[in-house]
Amino acid sequence: MARTMEWAARAEHLGGVPRKLVIGAVGAFAKTVSCLMNRTTVHNADTLFRVVRSRTPGVPLITVSNHMSTLDDPAMWGFRGFPIFNTKLARWVLTAEDICFKNAVHSYIFRVGKCIPITRGGGIYQEHMNEALERLNDGEWVHTFPEGKVYQDDAPIRRLKWGTASLIVRAPKTPIILPIVHHGFQEVMPENYMFGRRPPVPLCNKKIDIIIGDPVQFDLPAMRQTAISESRNAKFPTSGWPSTPDGLDEAAQKCLYSAISEQIRAAMDRLRSFRKKILKS
Repeated sequence: MARTMEWAARAEHLGGVPRKLVIGAVGAFAKTVSCLMNRTTVHNADTLFRVVRSRTPGVPLITVSNHMSTLDDPAMWGFRGFPIFNTKLARWVLTAEDICFKNAVHSYIFRVGKCIPITRGGGIYQEHMNEALERLNDGEWVHTFPEGKVYQDDAPIRRLKWGTASLIVRAPKTPIILPIVHHGFQEVMPENYMFGRRPPVPLCNKKIDIIIGDPVQFDLPAMRQTAISESRNAKFPTSGWPSTPDGLDEAAQKCLYSAISEQIRAAMDRLRSFRKKILKS
């Protein structure tokens, strides 16, 4: 589609000026929402700072978080001390094409702002998943919402979509995986505020908690072998996926992506439980 505007996402587009302007404006908005209008508390921020600023050059980063509102990105990066105005350090984020890329103006702004359009239900082998892999191959930071949609109820983390797991497996360079859980944005931007609609502007005087975990460790070689073994008896509907470069067929991929997704989900749910313990104490 023309609205995907790959050219606008390039760092050299018009000398990088549009990217600086958009990320500057978006960063100012995020700081206003998180620091001025509301109260934001961040646990373990140093870990996020370290992997964003100081990881080994060329090593990609994937952050994953729950999805509680349409403001989560960029507002979750607006807390004090975070380098949200730095265009080189800024995340790439997978965004819903049907929401963020409705017309040419929106498409251009989101593209310049380092957003990658994803078609919901389009599967893990859709075109722009390859773009996300390219960004990882460049050692960039990609953020995903693996739940796949906004959930505003305070409930255990749901079964994750397999897109993030596929990026981990298919990335030419193994990325760092950092889980994040947040709470409070569902009150800043509730889905059903008035007449079943969101409020026209973010609400204020809310408490936002952001809990940053430690990197999730995967033994991918062992997990691949387990997936191959389990896939012999697995019964998944076939989708016509190609085999991976290391020879995993579709059934083995699905077993592997399911195992990786469950490990990430469990790590996120532990962060959610940790937040509740903090509140009680």
